[in-house]
Amino acid sequence: MPPTQHLFQQPPEPEATTPSPARLIMPHLQVLFHRRTVNPNRTTLRIGTRGSTLARWQAGRVQHLLAQKGIASELVIIRTSGDRRSIPKPQPGETGKGLFTKEIEEALLAGEIDLAVHSLKDLASEIPEGLTLAAFPEREDPRDALVTSGNWTLENLPRGATLGTSSLRRKAALLAAREDLKIVELRGNVPTRVARVGKDLDGAVLALAGLKRLGLESKGVPLDPEILPPAPGQGALAVEARCDDRATLALLASLDDPAVRTAVEAERAALRELEGGCRAAIGAYCTQQGSGELVLHVKVFAPDGSRSLAAQVTVDRRDPRASGRAAARELIERGARELIRQANREA
Repeated sequence: MPPTQHLFQQPPEPEATTPSPARLIMPHLQVLFHRRTVNPNRTTLRIGTRGSTLARWQAGRVQHLLAQKGIASELVIIRTSGDRRSIPKPQPGETGKGLFTKEIEEALLAGEIDLAVHSLKDLASEIPEGLTLAAFPEREDPRDALVTSGNWTLENLPRGATLGTSSLRRKAALLAAREDLKIVELRGNVPTRVARVGKDLDGAVLALAGLKRLGLESKGVPLDPEILPPAPGQGALAVEARCDDRATLALLASLDDPAVRTAVEAERAALRELEGGCRAAIGAYCTQQGSGELVLHVKVFAPDGSRSLAAQVTVDRRDPRASGRAAARELIERGARELIRQANREA
């Protein structure tokens, strides 16, 4: 039987072009109640994005794809709650989702931008009313990667090694594989986290997609998703727009990749059914089998990695969300909600 393949695409490098200037806006605290701003120049789409290097790369990638179709656009840089905090950590009562997207979505609803580009894994499983995920243009390798100071793998890391991550999912999976590891909090943008390795950390775990997009893939070793399952939607770009903006939706439809949409809708449906957020240790990813079947893998961990539950289902391409819900319900019947409650209590 042909080998299983992880569902991702290797996008071509953007051509060398001169990007349009980026503008900075800071949405008002009550922006949802402001009168919608009409785009004075409908021939140029306004793309909302955060200002980090990775976020600008991702928005620039969508800008490039639009340009290939003859559609002009400009980047609008928006500072989010997470950007304004010295340490972008969820506060008590917060799920963590929305720290880097809330103000962008508010600007979109207010008509200050025409579309927004996100890392799909950063979006909450339920997006605000009035918005829709109009396109999933492409997906990079969804796996996580281990960045170390000594070219180690997870198996041969020194006993008691210190690894950094801000993800409960990664922490739980790492401890499930190596209970001797010391896992510490690590936040900041991708280059900042990579730079910590070799100083006060033996290693760090980051999304391989982010490393690749910034040309840092040589720094990391991909991790087996059966050991460390990716976050739902990891590696995928999401283009968000207003439901009532038919003109923009029509333009964005040509960017959508149906294969990526099928996979990420199944993954996110499982997350939604489990009612898991940033404070739950949940992984979900799809693989393409040699037979042509698409299989969804979902795994829920106890926060300390001492217990885990896994399920897999064949995805119905006609209704991938139903397949995601089916996998989640199987896990719920086997006790997944208790593992998620443990994570919420310890967060």
